[in-house]
Amino acid sequence: GRCRLLCKPSALAQHLVRSLGRSAALRGGRWPWSRWPRLQMLRQLLQLPEPEPAVARELLQLPDAGLVALDWLVGPWGAAGGCGGGPSPVLLLIPNAAGKVTGELLRLGLRALERGFVPVIFNRRGHNGCPLTTPRLQPFGDPGDLREAVTYLRYRQPAAPLLAVSEGSGSGLLLAYLGESGSSSRLAAAACISPVFRGRDWFETGMPWLYEWPLLLHLKRGLSRYVGSLTEAVDVDKLLGSRSLRELEETLFCRTKSRPTSWEAYWERNEPLRDADEAAVPVLCLCSADDPVRGPPARSLPLELFRSSPYFFLLLTPRGGHCGFPRRGPGRCWDHEAVLEYFRAMGEFLRAEERRKGLPRAR
Repeated sequence: GRCRLLCKPSALAQHLVRSLGRSAALRGGRWPWSRWPRLQMLRQLLQLPEPEPAVARELLQLPDAGLVALDWLVGPWGAAGGCGGGPSPVLLLIPNAAGKVTGELLRLGLRALERGFVPVIFNRRGHNGCPLTTPRLQPFGDPGDLREAVTYLRYRQPAAPLLAVSEGSGSGLLLAYLGESGSSSRLAAAACISPVFRGRDWFETGMPWLYEWPLLLHLKRGLSRYVGSLTEAVDVDKLLGSRSLRELEETLFCRTKSRPTSWEAYWERNEPLRDADEAAVPVLCLCSADDPVRGPPARSLPLELFRSSPYFFLLLTPRGGHCGFPRRGPGRCWDHEAVLEYFRAMGEFLRAEERRKGLPRAR
């Protein structure tokens, strides 16, 4: 359609332009609800795929005895084999910052499973039924727990390419991890669907109530299960009485009983792009100009980053809402096809570079 790829010129950029240009997902056409991004957003939050996928859960213990959960998608379809003749790539799926595993994220995982990927969902401490064994949750842009999960996945699947894709506000965690880890991220490529780039501005500006209230209720319902554990760390009454995502975030991480900190200091440590210049992994950011959650492009998109960094690619479309990107057909979102095509093109490019340079494949 009218998608634009904004990036620094390079051989990889040219390869992506050719690959995405051939993709049927980006050839335009009319799709329902294209002019109603708020309805797309509500559908994206509430609708689950049919049938719901079967998952196998693993609990990963962290150095401080906390737990995160890894949900491996194992059905209803089996994997179709590895991509490019090698071991099947592992695709790490990161939900939004509230831990809400949306229907679109599950559909992306199922689509990837059909294509021969091995999809696994990363659940933060206390999110999505993951037990909270310490009075500590994961701050917005603290990649420590994600790093432990990536290390474990690399240990479990040492020969498989490791990829990651995040949805919405969950992209803050992935972007922070890529910047902080630099060339040691252990990822081959990453993608962010409707990412939130500026966390503090996002919380302070506020979001449409149609998006904020369902996520706020989802978070409170999950936290209410751990009132006993959290009492020693935060004011639980104030936490469960929060009337906005900002108030809840501030109560959880700034107004703690043991180590209180200021809102400003919190964001110095948790802004997603604080170390973006150190990122050394190709990242595709799929954004819509009419995203009602992220905000207007002129204010919310770091355009200079995409012009100056050889690793950041912005695929910008006029319409698509927030993590919506619908197209004609039941359960179809063209961003899924674009992301999977991007990963295929990245693998193709990296294999060609290895052959050209005569490099052995990374173990």
